[in-house]
Amino acid sequence: MVFTLSVVISVRIPQELKQALDSLGIDYSSEIRRFLESLVRRKLLERALRRAEEIRKKIGRISGNLSAEIIREDRDSR
Repeated sequence: MVFTLSVVISVRIPQELKQALDSLGIDYSSEIRRFLESLVRRKLLERALRRAEEIRKKIGRISGNLSAEIIREDRDSR
């Protein structure tokens, strides 16, 4: 995911957590960025799946074997 502009997001955490992150040498900035990117991808996928499910429900089931009928029609037209 590539973003051209950047903004600052501040988060208040307990002092002990900040000290632990520092003592462990964790680059929390890149970890948070990676987490948020993953969260956005997952939420976009969930949204797309919900939309696909809504469309599937509206369409309903198609009786018969539509794919076989379309293939047969295509072959017979040659």
